[in-house]
Amino acid sequence: MNQQATEPRTYPEGVTSWVDTEQDDVDAAADFYSGVFGWTFSEATPPGVPFRYLIAQLDGRDVGGLGGPATPAGQSGDAGRESAARWHTYVAVDDADATARRVEQAGGAVVQPPTAAGEGGRSVVVRDPQGLEVRLWEAKRRLGSQVTNVPGAWNFSDLHTDEPAAAQQFYARAFGWVFADVGFATMIRVPGYGDHLASTIDPDIHERQSGAKVPPGFADAIGWVVPVAPRAEPGWHVTFTVAERDAAADRVVRLGGSLVRTGDSDWTRTAVVRDPQGAEFTVSQFLG
Repeated sequence: MNQQATEPRTYPEGVTSWVDTEQDDVDAAADFYSGVFGWTFSEATPPGVPFRYLIAQLDGRDVGGLGGPATPAGQSGDAGRESAARWHTYVAVDDADATARRVEQAGGAVVQPPTAAGEGGRSVVVRDPQGLEVRLWEAKRRLGSQVTNVPGAWNFSDLHTDEPAAAQQFYARAFGWVFADVGFATMIRVPGYGDHLASTIDPDIHERQSGAKVPPGFADAIGWVVPVAPRAEPGWHVTFTVAERDAAADRVVRLGGSLVRTGDSDWTRTAVVRDPQGAEFTVSQFLG
């Protein structure tokens, strides 16, 4: 039985579970991402509050979030300020308070303490010892992204860092992550995640990922540690799956975004792009 069609997707502690973007103009951002990925949006915040948060959906299933001021920045007297638009990655946790303490014990910092997001869950904003932001999500009603790895949905979040050894030490202590150098990059694994997928939404994952070209432990993979590209900034970077790289990049440009660079590997054709308000992300075409 295809459980993905009938059961909600859940995320064990330590697995990246959600992505969202903060934008100065929420409606303009929603129009852009609808055009690029075919997303639809539903309001998750009540009217009358100064902040809006939209849930992005693909074929009726949650893929991510889009937040920002209820009044676009350009209409509230601060049009001259630099945009803070960017994509954020969340790590699933069972206990936001306990994980926040563990982050501090591992050398990181808590920027925003555990904060309720209505009935959806609780979020925490933290920084690793290199100052790179990542967020925590203790799920209640909002369990995390409900569709991934299909065109228009989130694929992976990768850590771009020029201090990989220090980063690995921190994340291993904070989240229990295991790292494996597979040559072209360093894989981030949460041991047991593949078994969780096999018992819930993806019963064939171990068989499908048992080929000679698949890195050992890939079923447990949640992302990658990669070097910072020239002229790029370190940080957590979000990748979305697309059916065709060049067509997706063309849509980005046509809708007011920009193309930063392209890349090709044995597995993927990728393009790093920037949305009209400045948030950077990657679109990736799988060559399987």
